[in-house]
Formats: sequence, structure tokens, C-alpha cells
Amino acid sequence: MSELILHHYPASPFAEKTRLMLGFKGLSWRSVHISPVMPKPDLTALTGGYRKTPVLQIGADIYCDTALIARRLDQEKALPAFFPEGQELVSATFAAWADSVLFQHAVSLVFQPESIAVRFAKLPPEAVKAFVADRAGLFSGGSATRFSAEQARHQWPTFMARLEQQLQRDGDYLFGEPSIADLALAHPLWFLKATPVTAPLVDAYPTVSAWLTRALGFGHGAFSAMSAEEALQVAREATPAALPDEAFIDPNGFVAGQPVVIAATDYGVDPVEGELLFAGSEELILRREDERGGVVHVHFPRLGFRIEAR
Repeated sequence: MSELILHHYPASPFAEKTRLMLGFKGLSWRSVHISPVMPKPDLTALTGGYRKTPVLQIGADIYCDTALIARRLDQEKALPAFFPEGQELVSATFAAWADSVLFQHAVSLVFQPESIAVRFAKLPPEAVKAFVADRAGLFSGGSATRFSAEQARHQWPTFMARLEQQLQRDGDYLFGEPSIADLALAHPLWFLKATPVTAPLVDAYPTVSAWLTRALGFGHGAFSAMSAEEALQVAREATPAALPDEAFIDPNGFVAGQPVVIAATDYGVDPVEGELLFAGSEELILRREDERGGVVHVHFPRLGFRIEAR
């Protein structure tokens, strides 16, 4: 069986979400560190242009977006489940809210000037400037809302008061048992806890703080380092997995084998070109070939991504 290979960097919130997912499942994995900013030639040799962090590689299959990575890891190991029976809709819907609305507020709070000064205090000014410019490009052209720090601070107490109340009623975890909802909520708060400027935005809520300690306690599983070149070699030497045993679904008339472009709609909207192999209720699969990565299947979630004819 092919190893789980995570392409990530330590400070990425969504990478932390995925590391916690791997810990939650008790899985072993290989760690490939990527640059926080573009260019990322080793990563895009596998993805075809998708630049967000993290990306999960299993042989010659490349999984983009943590929403889809969670579903692939549920296939890898069914229990404990990310989407517990009877809570499939509520856990997925809450996770989508945390990954978008709550995360965007956390980003605005983390990148306010006072927080940036502390977070990047040890970096040279040119490195900070390059990071800020990269993130401006990342959020250009998509639908994601950019909140001002003032608006984020204004709305934050409402979110946290609601979470405090929910957790007081639910017990140790959201909705009673741990699920993808907890892991999606954990990473924006983990992001805020990284500096003393923003940590009080979490620490002021004791029930949420106690819950966050439990959620982070899932850890990251067992992992070992792998180089980017080794990961590319794995892809070149592997054969993509068989397509899902599910009907091809596309209400807009796209068909299997058609050349298409797939891209995120919120941010990081870099297009990926290839041959559409599969469109299911949750997943899109694109075949592409690269001289460094070989023939790969790139997997995207249906939600939050668009398809266009090439």
C-alpha cells in the first residue's frame, strides 16, 4: 500500500488541521516541507498549478483541499470517523463554516499590524514584505471575503460566545463526539494562539480553551521526513488508483475524457488543466502528465471548485 505523503509547512493553519486529522486517525505518514510562498515548483509538478497548503499524495494520486483529504482519510481508516453516522450533514456543514467564515476572521486578526510585528519579528523586512505580497496574490481574483481587522474584532465576540455556549451543552466535543467539525474549528484558534497579541481572543473563553486543548491533544500521528524529489519519484513510479465505483455526475454537460480547467473559487484560484476522468457527488478527478511527476490523478472536492472547458 502506498504511503501517505503530506506536502505542508509547519505554520500553515490548514496543514495543522490535516496533521490533527492524521493524529485523530492514528495514521503514519511522510512529511514533505514546502515553501510558504510561491514559487513551489516541486508541488506544482504534482498538482499542475494548485498552490494551496496542504496537499496529500498517495502514490500517483494527488488530493487537494482538506475537505476532500478528510474523505480520503476516512477511506484509509474508517474509525474513528470524521463524519459520524447520523451527523454527516451537520459535521460537514459546520466544518465548511469554520474553514471559511471563522478562518477568514482569524486571518484578519492574525495579520493586523500589531500581530504581524510579533509573528515575524525574527524575519528580515524583505522576507516579511515577500510573504505579505504573496498572500495578497493568493487572495486575488476569488470570492473570499477580506474583513478589516476592525470588523473582525467587532464580530469575534459573537462567534466565541456561541461556541462557548455550544460546548457547555455538548460536553467534551462539538455535537457530543469528536468529528471533522472539531478539527476544522481547531486550526483557526491554533493560528490565533501563536502570538500573545491574538491569544487572548481564545483564552478569554474558558470552555473553548479547554476544548482546544483536547482537540490539539489528538496530536499528529507518526511521521518521518521525505524530500520533495523522493515524493516526485514515488509519483513517477506509481500507477494512479482505480476510479471510484460511482456514477459520473455533471449537470452542466461535461463528459469523461474532456479537456477541462479546474480551479478553486474562493482564493488560490490558480487553474489546473487536464483530462476530466470523474465527477462524483463529492469529488472531481483530473488526469495530467508532467515530466517530473509522471502521470497523476489530481483530486478536487466539488464544493468550492469550478470546471471550465479548455
